[in-house]
Amino acid sequence: MSIEVENISKVYGEQKALDDISFTVSKGEIVGFLGPNGAGKSTLMKILTTYINATEGQVKVNNFDVLENKQNVQNSVGYLPEHNPLYLEMYVKEYLTFNANVYKVSKARINDVIDLTGLTPEAHKKIGQLSKGYRQRVGLANALLHEPNVLILDEPTTGLDPNQLIDIRHLIKTVGKDKTVFLSTHIMQEVEAICDRVIIINKGQIVADKKLKDLRDDQEQTVIVEFDYRVEDAFLLKLPHAKSVTNTHDFIYEVTFSTTEDMRSHVFDFAHDNELKILQLNQKNASLESLFRELTS
Repeated sequence: MSIEVENISKVYGEQKALDDISFTVSKGEIVGFLGPNGAGKSTLMKILTTYINATEGQVKVNNFDVLENKQNVQNSVGYLPEHNPLYLEMYVKEYLTFNANVYKVSKARINDVIDLTGLTPEAHKKIGQLSKGYRQRVGLANALLHEPNVLILDEPTTGLDPNQLIDIRHLIKTVGKDKTVFLSTHIMQEVEAICDRVIIINKGQIVADKKLKDLRDDQEQTVIVEFDYRVEDAFLLKLPHAKSVTNTHDFIYEVTFSTTEDMRSHVFDFAHDNELKILQLNQKNASLESLFRELTS
C-alpha cells in the first residue's frame, strides 16, 4: 500500500479535527479527498507529510511509519501544500536548483521537471513575475524533483482561472500515470476530472469511500455543452437518447441522456453536422454531487 491510515484522530484543544478515520490507498491510484472547508482535509495532509503528528492512530506512507521514519517518508513523498511556499525573488531555475541541492539530486533532473511541468517558456523569469497557474507549476516541479512515489496535493487548483485549471488538471493526470496521487479539494469537478476514487470527509469523519465508476448513475448521464450561439432546446432533443435539455447560462446547456454510453462524441458530431462551434464539452457526475450534498449538508 502507498498510504495506510489507521484510526487517526487529531485534537486541537477541545476541537477534534479528525475523528478516528481509516483508509488505504493502493499504488498507482489517483484519489480525491473531498470535503467542505474545515472538514479536516489539510490536517490529514500535514499528518501524511510529517508536518504535524496525530493525537492517536498510525499512518504509514510507502510502508514507512510517519512517526518512526520521518526522513524516509519525506524522501518518498512529493508535497504541494495549499499555500504554495515560493521565494518570489528567485528565478525559476535558481529556485529548483536550490531545492535540488537540498534533495541531493542530479542537476539534469531540473531540466526534466521543467519540461514535464511545461515551465520551459517561463524558466528564465523570476517566480514573482509568473501567473498563479505557472507558480503552481513551479510548486509541482519542486514536488517532483526527487522522483517521489507518492504525490500529495492540497487544493492545487484553488484560485486558478479556467485555462489554468485545465492545464493543471492535465499535468496532474500526466504525472499520476506512474505515481500514487492523493489530492485534497472541496471542488467536485476536480475529482471528476482527475480521480479514480473519492473519499469524502465531513466534520473530521469519513462519510464515503467509493470508486467514481461506482457512483455513476446506471440509467442516465448529463453532458454540459457550450456553443457559440443560442440553440433551441427542441433542436438538442433530436440527439440520440436525449431526455431533457436545460439552458443554464447564456449559451451553456445541460443535456440529460437515458443511456450509460458516453454521449460526448455524439454531441460533438451533432455540432459539426449543424455547423455549431463547441466552446466546452464536459460530462457531469450528478450522483457525486448528490452524494456530497447528502453527506455534508
